[in-house]
Formats: sequence, C-alpha cells, structure tokens
Amino acid sequence: MIVCSCNVLSDHDVRNAVSAADDVLRHAKQVYGCLGCSMECGRCARTIKTIIDEALGVCARVCHAGCPHSGTASHGAVEDEFALAAS
Repeated sequence: MIVCSCNVLSDHDVRNAVSAADDVLRHAKQVYGCLGCSMECGRCARTIKTIIDEALGVCARVCHAGCPHSGTASHGAVEDEFALAAS
C-alpha cells in the first residue's frame, strides 16, 4: 500500500527501513532520511509513525537506555525488568 504519494513510499518501504536501520527510527523524518527523500506535504506522517510503532513492537512502548537497540542489553533483560516490576 502506498503511504506517501509525494515520494511514492509503500508500507513495505517503511517497514524495511525500520528493520534495516542501525539506529532505532522513531519519526517519519528519520525514515525519509534512510530512504533518501524528505517529507513534502506531511499527510503521511501519522501513518508512517503507526507503521514504525508496529514494526518496533514491544520496543516502541518500552525502549530506553537498556534497550537492545542501544547496544547495552538484550530484549530478555528488558522483559525481565518489567516482569520483576509487575511482581
């Protein structure tokens, strides 16, 4: 599905950019940068943000300094921390 008609970007393009990026992409502007384009009209920003959140999964909600994307901990450690806090 085309999510950005100005740059002809599909939802697959956005998901691929998020999964292939070395750093965590959290904003549409970052996705555009990875894909070598820039935001034009901005109508797609919310849709792209939704796709980013879906692609990141649990990290979209709990990512912090100990997140595996920061290179300092594993996903298991983040999940264990939240499990202990819930106990």
